Amino acid sequence: MLTEINFDGIIGPSHNYAGLSLGNIASANNAGSVSAPRAAALQGIAKMRANLALGLPQGFFMPLDRPNIGWLDRLATDMASAEPHLRAASFSASSMWAANAATVSPAPDTRDGRCHLTIANLMTMPHRSHEWTGTLAQLQIAFADQRHFAVHGPVPAPFGDEGAANHMRLCDGHGAPGVEIFVYGKAGGRFPARQHIEAGKAIARRHGLAPERTLFIQQSETAIAAGAFHNDVVAVANETVLFTHEQAFEDREAAYAAIRAAFPPLQIVEVPASAVSLADAIKSYLFNAQLVSLPGGGQALVLPSEAQAVPTVWGWLEAMVAGNGPIRKLVPVDVRQSMANGGGPACLRLRVVADPATVDPRFIATPERLDLAERIIAEYWPESIAPDALADPALADTVRTARAALLSALDLEALG
Repeated sequence: MLTEINFDGIIGPSHNYAGLSLGNIASANNAGSVSAPRAAALQGIAKMRANLALGLPQGFFMPLDRPNIGWLDRLATDMASAEPHLRAASFSASSMWAANAATVSPAPDTRDGRCHLTIANLMTMPHRSHEWTGTLAQLQIAFADQRHFAVHGPVPAPFGDEGAANHMRLCDGHGAPGVEIFVYGKAGGRFPARQHIEAGKAIARRHGLAPERTLFIQQSETAIAAGAFHNDVVAVANETVLFTHEQAFEDREAAYAAIRAAFPPLQIVEVPASAVSLADAIKSYLFNAQLVSLPGGGQALVLPSEAQAVPTVWGWLEAMVAGNGPIRKLVPVDVRQSMANGGGPACLRLRVVADPATVDPRFIATPERLDLAERIIAEYWPESIAPDALADPALADTVRTARAALLSALDLEALG
């Protein structure tokens, strides 16, 4: 039975605000603030519980080993002598944003009838560029059943690939054949366009996607320049619904026409710029939401509680659900610690359409396993990390001990 499983990244014990992500306005605005790793991780666990309460299958991924000493060693430095920006990059907990872990093509879309996952190279940002090896090792365990899955290494440089955050899928149902949309950037003013069209084309070839059900659409340069560093900051799709800002795509009319031609049942829910500006959409992360199919029918938007604080956004959303559209329910969640670093509910999860029985059960969330993770986090995760703490060797020891405790508790010591 194929179903959509949302795999959330458990927020790691090194979660801090170093402001490393150029083009991510929240990350830049909160650079140098004191973070709260324990609260961050518990907020993430609570979001997973909320999804389980909606009747949605839920999984999780472990934090990666941090600080990444091996990466510093390849740069011919170490924790004691590394420049501050390199030390901060080695500590980065950004793998928590599982939407950037990989691009996923479900079995109904692929030539060989397996679910294909290509690890993102994340090469545009130094602090994320060293994630892929740890992510690959983890996904090779979680999706080890080669009868049902194929896990691929990253697209090579210089073609930047940031994973599912720039990928959308439309279908009549999660288990039905779909149309896959790869959104790429060309320019973004003072900010880099992180997703290259050649990366999307390579992934489509590797996954064996049918050309007539595969689209490549350019992200709006205006949106990138405004701080929409990934497509999922301005658009999200689920089954037959595309929920999007009017200014999400460079050529809006051509994009809509191409999508409709490939997928005639398309329902577009467009938020006009006259009602919600790009600035308000990005500030609230209105579109960085989980658009999910409810077991009883209809769709729900799991969105950050910040959306309630922006009058134009919340007013538009309330009017939308009061109408007769496909999105029938709003589910605000508190992920403030993640939001302060530029990642909302959609950033925290990777969508995988699969039979849960084919996934390593250690990565499937149950109330009991979330209880266990919560206890470890409450005991071991640092309560706070100040900017200057990254230079303290004791913090590195604390972070490693915390992660090791979680891996042991969840029987995932193989991740090392």
